[in-house]
Amino acid sequence: MSTAAVAGREPKAEARKARKPRPGSKPGSKSGSKSGSKPVWNLLGLLVFVTAGFPVYWMLNTAIKPAKDAIDPDPSLLPTGLTLANFRRALAIADFWGPVGRSLIVSLAVVVIGMAVGLLAALAISRFTFAGRKAVIVAILAVQMIPLVAMIIPVFLLLNALDQYDRLSGLVLTYLTFILPFTVWTLRGFVVNIPRELEEAAMVDGCSRTGAFLRVVFPLLAPGLVATSVYAFIQAWNEYLYALMLMSQEHETATVWLGNFTTKHGTEYAPMMAGATMMAVPIVVLFLLVQRKMAAGLTAGAVKG
Repeated sequence: MSTAAVAGREPKAEARKARKPRPGSKPGSKSGSKSGSKPVWNLLGLLVFVTAGFPVYWMLNTAIKPAKDAIDPDPSLLPTGLTLANFRRALAIADFWGPVGRSLIVSLAVVVIGMAVGLLAALAISRFTFAGRKAVIVAILAVQMIPLVAMIIPVFLLLNALDQYDRLSGLVLTYLTFILPFTVWTLRGFVVNIPRELEEAAMVDGCSRTGAFLRVVFPLLAPGLVATSVYAFIQAWNEYLYALMLMSQEHETATVWLGNFTTKHGTEYAPMMAGATMMAVPIVVLFLLVQRKMAAGLTAGAVKG
C-alpha cells in the first residue's frame, strides 16, 4: 500500500473521531439543552404549585379575616386583619364535634375494612390463578367508572330494606362500594411489583405461605398500604352526596355540617371557611404522620403487570 493512500485515510479517521459523540451524550443533541430547559420546568412546577395551592391559601385568608371583608366586592389578596371570631362563630352555629366524630368513625372503619378485604383480594388476584380472574379485574375497573350519582336510588332502597338507613354502619357499607374497588386495584399493583422469588426463597427456608407473606411480603407492602389507606381515608372523609342523602340532620357528617352556614338570609362565607379549615386539620395531621411512607409508596411504582 502506498504512503499516499495511508496519508489519505488518516484525515478521514481523525474526522470520524472528532464527530464521535462523547459518552453519555445523545447523537444530534445540542450542548446545554438540559440546562436551557431547566428554567422552563421550574417555571411550570411553580405554576402548578400556585394553581393547586391558591384555593387553600384563599380558604385560610378568608377564615382569619373579618366577616365583612370576606364579602367585599374588591377583595385583597393579603389578609386585611387577623381575627379568630370566625372560628368561634363556626363552633357556635351548630354542633361541630359531633359531625367530626361521626366522620372520623366512618372514615376509619372504611379504611380498616377496605384495607383488610382489599389486601386479601389483591393477593388472590395477583398471586393465584382461578376461573374468572380476568372477569374480576374487568369488573373492578367497570365499577370505578360508574358515576356515584347513578347509584343513589338503588343504594337508598337497599339500605332501607336492610334497616341501615340513617345509620353509620349503612354509610360505611355504602362507602365501601366505591372505595373497595380502588383499594383492590391499587394494592394489586404493589403486590405484582414484589417478585414471587422472595416468597419462594422464604418457603424453601422453612416458612409456610402465611409465614412468607407476613415476614417478607407484608413489610415490603407497608408503603403501598399507607399510601392507599390515606387516599381511601380522604375519599371517605370528603364524601358529601351520600352523606347528605342517607343521613338525617341529627346524624350528619362533617361535610354536610358545612351546609349550616347557608341559610335563607345568605351564606356566612368567613365562618364557613373557618369550619372548612378545621375540617382539613385531620387530613393535614395524617399526612404529616405518614409522609415518609407516602413518598415511598408513591414512588414504588404500581404499574407492573
